[in-house]
Amino acid sequence: MGWSLALALLVLGPGLGDGFLLVRDMVWVPDLALRSDVLGLGSGLPRAVPSDAVVAVLDEVVPGLLLQKLVLVGALAAGGVGATRLLPAEATLVPRLAAVSLYGWNALVAERLLMGAWPLLVGYAVLPWLLAAARRWREDGRLPAALLVLLPLGSLSASAGLAGAVALLAGAAGRGRTARAVLLVAVANAPWWVAGLLHAGSATSDAAAAGVFALRGEGSVPAPLAALTLGGIWNTQVHPGSRTGALGWVALLALVGLAALGVRAWWRGTAARDRTTLLVCWAVGWALGVLTWLVPGAFGWAADHVPGAGVVRDGARALVLCAPLLVVLVAHGVRVLVDAVAVAPARAVLGVGAVLLPVALLPDLGWGARQRLEPATYPAAYAEARDALAGTRGDVLVLPLSSYRAPAYNHGGLVLDPLGRVLRRDYVASDVLVVDGVALAGEDPRVTAAARALEAPTPERRAAGLAALGIGAVATDRTAPAGADQPDVAGERLVDDPTLQVTGLADVRERHVPAGWRAAMALAWAAFVGGPLAAVSTAVRRRRTRR
Repeated sequence: MGWSLALALLVLGPGLGDGFLLVRDMVWVPDLALRSDVLGLGSGLPRAVPSDAVVAVLDEVVPGLLLQKLVLVGALAAGGVGATRLLPAEATLVPRLAAVSLYGWNALVAERLLMGAWPLLVGYAVLPWLLAAARRWREDGRLPAALLVLLPLGSLSASAGLAGAVALLAGAAGRGRTARAVLLVAVANAPWWVAGLLHAGSATSDAAAAGVFALRGEGSVPAPLAALTLGGIWNTQVHPGSRTGALGWVALLALVGLAALGVRAWWRGTAARDRTTLLVCWAVGWALGVLTWLVPGAFGWAADHVPGAGVVRDGARALVLCAPLLVVLVAHGVRVLVDAVAVAPARAVLGVGAVLLPVALLPDLGWGARQRLEPATYPAAYAEARDALAGTRGDVLVLPLSSYRAPAYNHGGLVLDPLGRVLRRDYVASDVLVVDGVALAGEDPRVTAAARALEAPTPERRAAGLAALGIGAVATDRTAPAGADQPDVAGERLVDDPTLQVTGLADVRERHVPAGWRAAMALAWAAFVGGPLAAVSTAVRRRRTRR
């Protein structure tokens, strides 16, 4: 645990300082409100369900600033410790430490951290624990209470939940367990798939997104080969520099070489079902990732025609399923290599080198990805706007209609606009994503309707059009590109700061959420929290019985 924690602290480095880490999709705020869109009842697709709701509940107990740090450190540290659970009980210290190093320090961790995909990193951390619990269920015949906690914890996003589902079914299916495993997966993922069904009418995605989000090569390393060492995310801006040069090839040869060296020992020393479990996970993850690179058109067609199919368009996300086998094989390879050296001092040096190899192959992950992770402090105007909106009706429209910002308070780093989340109100903001000059259409119909309302010829008509959509206030970030050139809207100026303007609208027709939607999501959330509560209750009962 100590080595895993040390690596986690070294990865985050300056990011653990005072302030929030605001990195692309990672947007944490001082106090996230448990509002309807967080619960899956908003007008847009529930992309942050259930992660936002979990944070909104937990930050009532632990301040959001501290909670973010605990989640990131905990995820990075717990994943490495979990990786050792996949090794044989008799595994020695060096292979165990090598497994910890590789699981916590690799291209997937680097790229997803720089993308701000913290729910996926939590799911990645849970994965080895989930596989170990599935094995225990298979061997003992009794459902481990830990699974009732691990599955929801590993399902804070749709992609993480699907990876967990593959892992559980691969590890536990058979002899009457399959139906129960499917039920557990459905329950643990209920918030996002139920909310997705409720939004099925707008759940298709721009077909062009499949090509944008497909697996990518890193430097001269082709995508299928980059995937072998867990790299290849679509966004080349978050590719570590060490992965795009000669060191990328060195990493490929070193890790694949060690894995190949460990295959024989792993095959001989591992039960057939355990081998099958890891092989199935690896095959599903690598194949899905590579297929997005090989046939992006097929994924684009599916996303455009099948509601919800866009969840698999980011092929590199599936590579979390490849990590367990890679780490286990490399750990076995390290054991074979170290055991082949007879001289004790040389064996010790080789062991230390093997443990530090992942760090040496990816040096730019250290110290906050070379200080690309810097904490930020929100402007005082954001808190003023939050307080000013406390007694108003309706949702907030955030302008300008662009998804990402690079604000000065975030050191110019790109981040999904955090303003709406700070304001503690349901909000409407652009969900159009621009990548390499290609604009990918969003899915929230109210964004399009709001844009049309803003095209009205007068401020009064714009305000009336927005109010009819359930918009009760307009918040304009004046520091964003085109922020100073937004259409004027008639209403009361609630905040008029050089950086932020908030206008309250009159005669708001509040958005109606059907009672059936509320009932469906209430059941989904009850199912989601029911498993962990049952596990805690069981643990308490067992402890009392032992006493």
